[in-house]
Amino acid sequence: MQWQSLYRGKRVLVTGHTGFKGAWLCRVLQRMGAIVTGYALEPPTTPALFSLLNAADGMRSVTGDICDLEHLLSVFREVKPEIVLHLAAQPIVREGYRNPRATYQTNVMGTVNVLECIRKTDTVRSFLNVTTDKVYLNREWEWGYREYEPLDGYDPYSNSKSCAELVTHSYKNSYFADGRVAISTARAGNVIGGGDFAPNRIIPDCVRAAMAHEPILVRSPDAIRPYQHVLEPLFVYLMIAARQLEDGKYAGYYNVGPDECDCLTTGELTELFVRQWGEGLVWRACEQNGPHEATLLRLDCSKLKKVFVWKPVWHITEAVTKTVEWSKAWAKGIDVAAITDAEIEEYSKALKEKME
Repeated sequence: MQWQSLYRGKRVLVTGHTGFKGAWLCRVLQRMGAIVTGYALEPPTTPALFSLLNAADGMRSVTGDICDLEHLLSVFREVKPEIVLHLAAQPIVREGYRNPRATYQTNVMGTVNVLECIRKTDTVRSFLNVTTDKVYLNREWEWGYREYEPLDGYDPYSNSKSCAELVTHSYKNSYFADGRVAISTARAGNVIGGGDFAPNRIIPDCVRAAMAHEPILVRSPDAIRPYQHVLEPLFVYLMIAARQLEDGKYAGYYNVGPDECDCLTTGELTELFVRQWGEGLVWRACEQNGPHEATLLRLDCSKLKKVFVWKPVWHITEAVTKTVEWSKAWAKGIDVAAITDAEIEEYSKALKEKME
């Protein structure tokens, strides 16, 4: 795939690089030969994938708050990025309910700050804002949402991401209509993979229960979500940012999700995990006792597939298998950096074969 070679020697700034997806993304970019700078708070969990991978060794890692415009702008002016990938966010639905103001501050004003820095920096040519599949007004219907559907997330997290989409649209129209910077947003479904230690996410909860030899407690076993391995959306993000850098016609708004067969219930996902983990692991439903969360969410990814001739590589069974293998290796003290690199290499080769 020729677009991957574009990153060699390119100055790429990643916000939120110390998070789960950010750490995987930086590892991919390093392997592509990019000159990577990350801007984020300290890793949000203990343990943290970013630390386990020693990712800071192959990049410049800047500790900073996305809400600190002056600091962020100073980094932009020093680094002079050509490509900006914006992942920094407060990403947990339940945390959004607990602390809505901080969630909006980070997810909305953080996005404003990134776009302000791009507006005031003359080197940026490609910008991708990563949001979520939860940006849509969810009517709990059976078919997948398309990019032109109304944006109106229900809870503070989802709604703040809807606002971040609108902020991006406004800046694109108001300041970059001349095409100086190609701008896209990517609305990704739920991701799984090794190294996710976040609270209140189903796969990290499964791993914690398995390692403690306890039953997995599942809050909403009948809730349906689009699940995919973390490498699926990351390679899409990189593809969009690279292709729109070469040709602005690729800039736009894209759903990033799996095939329909990988939209499944939380209970089905947990059952797959239990079977892959073995060791007598079991799960059971527990009382919800929490704020509202959507029970049915699907994405229509036809646009992404048509524009880029994109085809998902790893279906959910393989994604769960990779996640379990990674997690068991980590539990045994095996070098997870080598396992992560091997997965990236395997995925990249499979993707090339699939798209040729």
